[in-house]
Amino acid sequence: MDIQYFLKEYQLVLAFLLDLFAGDPAGFPHPVKMMGWWIFKLETVLRKKFNQHLKFAGILLNLATVLPAYLIPVIMISISDLISPVLGALINIFLIYTAISVKSLILAGNGVIDYLKAGQIEKSRIALQEIVSRDTSKIDKNQIIRGAIETTAENISDGIIAPLFFAALGGAPLVMAYKAVNTLDSMVGYKNEKYISFGWFSAKIDDIANFIPTRITGMLIVIIAVLTGKHPWLAAKSIWRDGQKGPSPNGGIPICGIAGALDIRLGGQCFDKNGSVIDIPFVGGDRKELKYSDFCQTAMFATTTPFAFIIFYQLLKYFLLTFHT
Repeated sequence: MDIQYFLKEYQLVLAFLLDLFAGDPAGFPHPVKMMGWWIFKLETVLRKKFNQHLKFAGILLNLATVLPAYLIPVIMISISDLISPVLGALINIFLIYTAISVKSLILAGNGVIDYLKAGQIEKSRIALQEIVSRDTSKIDKNQIIRGAIETTAENISDGIIAPLFFAALGGAPLVMAYKAVNTLDSMVGYKNEKYISFGWFSAKIDDIANFIPTRITGMLIVIIAVLTGKHPWLAAKSIWRDGQKGPSPNGGIPICGIAGALDIRLGGQCFDKNGSVIDIPFVGGDRKELKYSDFCQTAMFATTTPFAFIIFYQLLKYFLLTFHT
């Protein structure tokens, strides 16, 4: 088999496996970190320049971040293709790999749970604080496990399936554009006084971008629940019944799917960083007392759903190719 054909045909498989085994090495100049730096700097400039027109400033921020995120990979890959098509394919795979976060997601959650198992609840709270936006300074064991499960479940879509979906549609350029959209929402998409106007456009675009990937994620969770002997009917029921209870049209779907598949209850009160109470609707099953194994099962879904996505994608390509020939 020609190496160039192999790299292009199996770009998703190779990028996923690279992330699964290599993750994000410490000190690695990750594209998302560069996007975050750019967004932070540009926000300061645009707020000063368009202080009375923050919605317009938010649109400019979005365009000035997403367009370069798409065009720079296009240029990089095009130039590399001129040198060697194999080099272009390798850069494409490498950029897709940087957008997937299976290993880092699971390691972050495992760190929280490991501290908790060792009885170091304060360190567990601090570790959880690094991966969630809520205040974790006073939460108990059950709430810590819940936080680790909820953020891992939500990121199955944002951090794994959505990047694979956009890579399947448009390779590295479209993946980087998606990561820019997602990073913008994470940084300025808050519905508070500071960002309600400035971040409205970024939040809306993120909702649109994630609409299909989150629903694919929900279906994959149900399929994996069937294959692993969990509770597929409860997963599907929870997604249908509870998926739109939260403020986001997308974020609740994978959380509800995991909660139903494991027959556990997620949601409830938490606090944001300024001390305000956030009432998150209860979703999923009936069991309130969470176990360490519930996080392990969530991590299993985070690993197996991308495998399922890639298998379905490769089969779809094969059947389409067979149909056309």
